[in-house]
Amino acid sequence: MAKWPHVPDCYGWLGLDARGNWYMRDDRAQAAGAFDSGLPCAKGSLLRHEKLIDFIQRNYERDAQGRWYFQNGPQRVYVELEATPWIWRVQADATVRAHSGEPAQVQQCLLDETGRLYLATARGLGLVHTQDMALAAECVESGRWQPQDVRRADLPQRYAYVCSPQRDNVSSRAAR
Repeated sequence: MAKWPHVPDCYGWLGLDARGNWYMRDDRAQAAGAFDSGLPCAKGSLLRHEKLIDFIQRNYERDAQGRWYFQNGPQRVYVELEATPWIWRVQADATVRAHSGEPAQVQQCLLDETGRLYLATARGLGLVHTQDMALAAECVESGRWQPQDVRRADLPQRYAYVCSPQRDNVSSRAAR
């Protein structure tokens, strides 16, 4: 880090979608729109290289402002989130793992106005993967999880995360 003390942070080039997939966003993808816009061309290129994905996930962290990034040497590469910082995978035994594979203990279960199910853990808030909704429904029906109603728009502030560090960075610079 001392060798490169003034490496600028990187914004807009990496995204995490609502299924736990990582996307590299080149200039064309960024020009097509926001990562969370729902436009397929704005997502960028799906990362498939397992060692690169493992590297990103090992170094995936949150800063004091609630912006998620991965540390790449001296540079922070901030992550655009389609939904939440974590995507939870529900296992057959009702345990939960992050999209990155780490186990998590459910502290709270939330249901938004569109029927999306979220779990709060010590790691933070995450969306339940769409393929795991049948297992999640079993957890709800058995009483293991008791969903509380929540508005999707309230989640970032309530759970202290930023969906678009790139927009946040542009807004911060404009306010100066």
